[in-house]
Amino acid sequence: MSLFGQIMSKIFHHPAAQGAAPASASAPATAAAPPQAQAQAQPAAAPPSQLQPDHSAPDQSVDVGAVLQAMAQDAPDGGGNYQSSIVDLLKLLGLDSSLQPRKSLADELGVHVAADGSAEENIALHRAVMQKLQENGGRVPDALKAA
Repeated sequence: MSLFGQIMSKIFHHPAAQGAAPASASAPATAAAPPQAQAQAQPAAAPPSQLQPDHSAPDQSVDVGAVLQAMAQDAPDGGGNYQSSIVDLLKLLGLDSSLQPRKSLADELGVHVAADGSAEENIALHRAVMQKLQENGGRVPDALKAA
């Protein structure tokens, strides 16, 4: 899995991201019911407009800011400066924050603004991660995008 994929997985699958259960979460309850109860619980034919929300790209968007804040509250160092530091963000997520993984992440996201590991590149990398999270269904607060 790519490093960005790991970042996204850590955030989107964190318990704090599951604030409101998606509509499909009720499926296991009806699956456990006897066949007669299942037939009674399901409508004979639902119009396509009612089925559309269950098949949309993400079932719900994830509040990236709230998830990171919840993770920071549990972190021994309070998450450091994850709001603007790619190094602290990776550490908060339990991922390797050394230069080589950051270089790989920069290649993956097409971030080439300065020397590898420079403050300028790290800032651009943090912004690119936040932008990519938003493109993939995350709700990213302005404070995290402007870092």
